[in-house]
Amino acid sequence: MEVGSEDIDVLPNGLAFISTGLKFPNVKSFAPDKPGEIVLLDLEDGNLSPSPLRIREGFNVSSFNPRGLSTYIDEKDGTVYLFVENHLHSQSIIEIFKFQEEERSLLHLKSVKHELLPSVNDIVAVGPESFYATIDFYFSNDHMKMVELYFGFPWTGVVYYSPGDVRQVATGLNNGNGITISNDKKYIYAADFTGHTINVFKKNEDWSLTPVKVVDVNSLVDNLSVDPVTGDIWTGAHPNLYKVLNYNPDNPPGSEVIRVQNIHSDNPIITRVYANNGSVIQGSSCASVYKGQLLVGTVFHRALHCPLK
Repeated sequence: MEVGSEDIDVLPNGLAFISTGLKFPNVKSFAPDKPGEIVLLDLEDGNLSPSPLRIREGFNVSSFNPRGLSTYIDEKDGTVYLFVENHLHSQSIIEIFKFQEEERSLLHLKSVKHELLPSVNDIVAVGPESFYATIDFYFSNDHMKMVELYFGFPWTGVVYYSPGDVRQVATGLNNGNGITISNDKKYIYAADFTGHTINVFKKNEDWSLTPVKVVDVNSLVDNLSVDPVTGDIWTGAHPNLYKVLNYNPDNPPGSEVIRVQNIHSDNPIITRVYANNGSVIQGSSCASVYKGQLLVGTVFHRALHCPLK
């Protein structure tokens, strides 16, 4: 995977879904003419051989541009649903797939578009057809989006979607980015990219969100994941936004991996677990852990796998 690994979601059995090949305005792409893909990596397999998932007929793969993704496992029958933000230039579309494990393929079920979902960054699935989504930009114009990034206006937030209920459930974010859910399903964690924060919300029975706290991690926070054992929050972050948006191979963007422990306590522990100046990986966007393994993804560069001590 040399053309990006923007978001990663790992199933309890160690199968990792990875979005790759993202094209985004002002961001480097090493394969600008190749459609994006969803790649599967088995973390239980020591060979670590990623393979693209075939998307069955009926879906336009030629324009596929995947970014944020999330899985949902139906407790009744074990069906795995994969939600993917298909980032087209003029709009965001949430694609819902059924994972067919034996065939190593995806069956497209539904495309979701809505006026409250104009510029989705990431999603966390909470049902076979329902999810929370972060909105990253208020403006639709590319120039004004860059203004938003550099100046930070608190005009974005989180939207809840289900077929019969779509509404904004959180506001006040400068640039909504990664989003995930706690292991006990009681809390939603949302990253504010340019705000350098992780925002904690209580998930209510009616799917509304109540703000609980804001944790400053002192970096440009991208996608979030939760350690399935400890509940720690992991994120890939960007030390320097300018380098991401103005790519220079002689001075590439660096990478950071940050872990937040005890986020619900009065004194969360924030640790920079990994940092690199771009010589190994460039533009880290996510980090996930599984049985002592750390998997780090990037916006447009390769992925990194390493053991945790």
